[in-house]
Amino acid sequence: MTAVELMLACALDAVCGDPRWVPHPVRLMGCGIAWLDGRVRLWCRNPASLRGAGLVLAAGLPCFSYAAGWLAIEIGAAFGDWVGKGVAVVLAYTTLAARDLIDHVRAVERALVSGNLLRAREAVSLIVGRDTRTLDEVEIIRATVETIAENASDGIIAPLFYLTLGGAPLALAYKAVNTLDSMIGHRDARYEHFGWASARLDDLANWLPARLTACLIVAAAGLLTQRLDVVNASWRILRRDGHRHPSPNSGRPEAAMAGVLGVQLGGVNYYDGRPSERPRLGDPRRALAVQDIRRALHITIMTAVLGVLLALLVLLR
Repeated sequence: MTAVELMLACALDAVCGDPRWVPHPVRLMGCGIAWLDGRVRLWCRNPASLRGAGLVLAAGLPCFSYAAGWLAIEIGAAFGDWVGKGVAVVLAYTTLAARDLIDHVRAVERALVSGNLLRAREAVSLIVGRDTRTLDEVEIIRATVETIAENASDGIIAPLFYLTLGGAPLALAYKAVNTLDSMIGHRDARYEHFGWASARLDDLANWLPARLTACLIVAAAGLLTQRLDVVNASWRILRRDGHRHPSPNSGRPEAAMAGVLGVQLGGVNYYDGRPSERPRLGDPRRALAVQDIRRALHITIMTAVLGVLLALLVLLR
């Protein structure tokens, strides 16, 4: 992928976001995973067979996604070089989710500012996996800030990383890994065996992007606030708390964001009515406030800008 193609893909994401009426590769992946999930269970009924099927799916879908992306670009190129490049740009755009994240987060913020807690719960339910029906305002804010930090990696920096490394086909393969993890990579009775390979592969795929995202969050804080104490606090919290999260990756950007905002993230989340204790990240210097959503979003936007600039530097070297 060239620097110009990457810039065009980022521009498309910034302008268009994710219109629901347009077919999207990630939604197609999700439909395929859901269909296979149901079919596999007709044949695989014991832990060993479910683990085997999960391994095949974890390896097969990313490989298929890579091949499909490569083939689409090659078919486009057969009609003309500019057609192939156009296909590559559009496919690359579909792997980025900055605008979609911003739109969803702003919907939560607007609902909270207007005092409509019910609407805020509905809005935040679209971007988090935890139960949201009984969340109070502070818990909605916490859930939103945590998902902003996590998606800064999964939806922005990681796709940029793989676009820079291997173009649209590799970024599509990454999105397949990420989608598999979000759908079946859960530590529960249903997916303990079938989703184990997807969860481990996602851990591997996000290891470097998550740490890069955390460092970019610290840098973004320095550029936006121009305060050394904020940078130092974010770096300190990142080093102290980043490893405490159950995920080997999610805790890094969340800890960096907690340090920037001067708040504490983590606590008890509920999934299907069952509590799940998450480690506290950051120091409780003050309570979370609605304004923290806007601040976290600004930090993430600057993080995305830095990520794009870094990718362009690599591509132009």
